[in-house]
Amino acid sequence: QVQLVESGGGLVQPGASLRLSCAGSGYSFSRYSMGWFRQAPGKEREFVAAISWSSRNLYVRDALGGRFTISRDNAKSTLYLQLDSLKPEDTAIYYCAASRLVGVPRTEDQYDYWGRGTQVTVSS
Repeated sequence: QVQLVESGGGLVQPGASLRLSCAGSGYSFSRYSMGWFRQAPGKEREFVAAISWSSRNLYVRDALGGRFTISRDNAKSTLYLQLDSLKPEDTAIYYCAASRLVGVPRTEDQYDYWGRGTQVTVSS
């Protein structure tokens, strides 16, 4: 059974950092591109970042200003998202997802499996 389980979210102050994790199981982790999406209250889910099979290709949404870093550890079947210099507008549920496509898919329809999300709240 395929499972993607996010963790690492929490309540932090502006400027703080968090490291989100996504543990994958039940599928060939290393043969799936992986990505992060987020959904803020009252907003549609949006793309954050993606990473290819062996981390050769990385893509992080430019609007995030280099504050986020995506990585993966295939030996641990785990995907990560480092969040730095967090802002209130980063408040959202963060979802990880897996795609059969090669490269760095950037749209929801390109992903096959989804986690249930982890909450990130940035507030003073």
